[in-house]
Amino acid sequence: MTIRFDGRVALVTGAGTGLGRSHALGLAERGAKVVVNDLGVTPDGQTASSDAALAVVDEIRAMGGEAMAHGADVADAEGVADMVAKVMAEWGRIDILINNAGILRDKTFAKMTLDDFRKVVEVHLMGTATCCHACWPIMREQTYGRIVLTTSASGLYGNFGQSNYGAAKAAMAGLMNVLHLEGARDDIRVNTLAPTAATRMTENLIPADALALLAPETITPGVLYLVSEDAPSRVILGAGAGSFALTRIYETPGITLGSEENTPDTIAERFDEIADPEGQQELQNAFEQTQKYVRNAARARGLNLNWGE
Repeated sequence: MTIRFDGRVALVTGAGTGLGRSHALGLAERGAKVVVNDLGVTPDGQTASSDAALAVVDEIRAMGGEAMAHGADVADAEGVADMVAKVMAEWGRIDILINNAGILRDKTFAKMTLDDFRKVVEVHLMGTATCCHACWPIMREQTYGRIVLTTSASGLYGNFGQSNYGAAKAAMAGLMNVLHLEGARDDIRVNTLAPTAATRMTENLIPADALALLAPETITPGVLYLVSEDAPSRVILGAGAGSFALTRIYETPGITLGSEENTPDTIAERFDEIADPEGQQELQNAFEQTQKYVRNAARARGLNLNWGE
């Protein structure tokens, strides 16, 4: 099977350099019309220039593809609305949205200003939500859409000095889970990429010999699968240096305590049982957890309650 995107329109944010550029070129090589969005800022979100986005458009056109550039700030709803309107006027649809734009303002939490915390969350989380919100009604009308959010190991597992970035990136999992549920009826599939790549944002964080293995081009094949017609949905795909893996959130079976033994002392004494991973499962929505707890409590009290079964 060869994955193609002929007739599809793809919007890639932060596509002037690094991962975004690689994703845009990969989509174009396989037939997509590509919107190259890039504000043209430095890694910490300063200054702006359209040169990078226009250069990628030139690359795509040189290979015989179709592309347009737009310099919207992803966190600016009016700018994003203008971008989406121009895409619809030019091509009449948006099939694929890859949310890649981001900035870094790293400091320990003690030294970080709330302005720097807020700015990173604004770009990563609100920027992603703003772009998804602008494309969502179009994809619903088409009854087709493929969306990729971009998280990070810093959000999934933590990284010293990145509380702002980690918080914003962890939020991608929650946004994906809800959009997956709300988009299923209209064949809108929503996935999350967790990349480790050699980019402007990581060049000072990763040793030079490791950077040589982490080219963005080693990650893009995973993204192209996540936005393909037969893509899965609700997947967190880790990617880097040609390695791919899934991150999943599991819940252990846990324990259920009666009213008399439901004390912090009992929880401390039985914490190893609570943490035992045997039989853990991947819940599909918030009510599955609620139903699980209610069923367990009902059984412990001898009640006949089969809610959710």
